[in-house]
This record gives sequence, structure tokens and C-alpha cells, in this order.
Amino acid sequence: MTFCLGVKTDKGIIGIADRRITSGSEVSSKKKVFTHQIKNHSLFIMTAGLRSVRDKAITYFQEVLEDEDGSFDKLYKAVNSFGNQVKRVAAEDKESLSSAGLRFDLSAIVGGQLEHDDEHKLFLLYPEGNWIEINSGSPFIIIGNSGYGKPILYRNIKYTTPFEEVLKLGFLAFDSTRVSANDVDFPLDVLMYEKDSFCMQEHTFEKSDLEHISYQWNALLNASVQKLSNDWMDPLLRKK
Repeated sequence: MTFCLGVKTDKGIIGIADRRITSGSEVSSKKKVFTHQIKNHSLFIMTAGLRSVRDKAITYFQEVLEDEDGSFDKLYKAVNSFGNQVKRVAAEDKESLSSAGLRFDLSAIVGGQLEHDDEHKLFLLYPEGNWIEINSGSPFIIIGNSGYGKPILYRNIKYTTPFEEVLKLGFLAFDSTRVSANDVDFPLDVLMYEKDSFCMQEHTFEKSDLEHISYQWNALLNASVQKLSNDWMDPLLRKK
């Protein structure tokens, strides 16, 4: 499993992805983010699913970019092309994977901005190669292990939330997932794209970089619980 989060705000896009790879009893660390950046072309792809499928689809897409990058003037066209590569891998490998007891599985979050896009864009690509666009009404998407991180995001992230708060909330969503599931962990790759900048900022965080934030959050959470009102407990407590 994995944890990949994409958030679209009015100022730009934040992407967060862990690196833990679990295959049976083996655990390794590999990057799940692919970035492509040239003049007026800035995009990233984060993936969840079978690593072999991911690597093959990304390799095919890199070849397409080498030959046809100039033909992609809007991000949805690049998403369509990557979707075609996912379909190509499915046609090549789905049957053999199925015979080995494995399900063809690859989801992706694609974000960025190309030269003729009127704004930054964020897409969710399904294993079948089709996609939906993430917009202001529901500004974030998680693929992989999504259940543990969603509550804090649903409660707090809005389209107008500043980058700094999105980064904090995104980390807390990852941290909630990390402590609840053994298939998500550091290192953590974080991407930040500012609207119309055509410049993708990227940084990798190790556990030692953010452990103090996790401890601080635990302390704040415990203190908040202590401050909650007890009035609602009276019908139960009076029965003692």
C-alpha cells in the first residue's frame, strides 16, 4: 500500500507521497513521484499500486515525452497520454498478472500546469485509464491507504487554505496513516507548485526531520481532549 495526497488550492498544488514499498514480507524504500519540468511545462505523477506496473507505465510515458512533449499544451492531454500507457501495460501484463494471482492495479495523481492551461490542474487517474479532475468543491484526493488521513482533511482543508496550513494538515494526514498502518512510512516526498510559476518545488523529509512535529501534535491533541466538556456524560455518570 502507499499514501499519496494531492491538494489543489487557489494558490497552487501540494503533493505528498511516502516511499514505503511492501512486497510480501519484504520492505523497501522507493520514490513514488515522477516529475517533468521544462519551460512552461511543469507536471508530476504520484502512483499507488503494483510497482512493476508503475515502472513500466512511467518508462513508456517518458519515451512519449521525449518524442511528443511539444504537442502537450494542456495538462489533460498529458494525462490522456499517460492513461494510454497504463492501458498499454494492462494489455501486455494483465493476463499474466491474473494467472499469478495478482490484480492489475495502478492509480495516479497528476498535477501541474502546461503552457495553455488557464490555471494549475489536478487529476485522479484510474487503473482503467480514465480520469476525473479535482476542483474547488472537493480540493484533495488520496490514493493508496486513504482511510486514516481523510478525517482531518475533510474538517480543515478548503480551496482557500494557505500553503502553510495545507502542508501541516497533509503531514498530519500522513502521520495518522503511518501510525495506524505498517505499509506507510518515511521518507516523505513533498511537492509544491505555485500557480503560473511553471516551477515545481520538491523536498524529501526523513523521520528525524518531522518527528518533533508528530510529538507536538500528540501533546496538543491530548491537551485538547482534557479541555472537552464533560456535561454530556452526566446521564451515565449519575448511574454510578
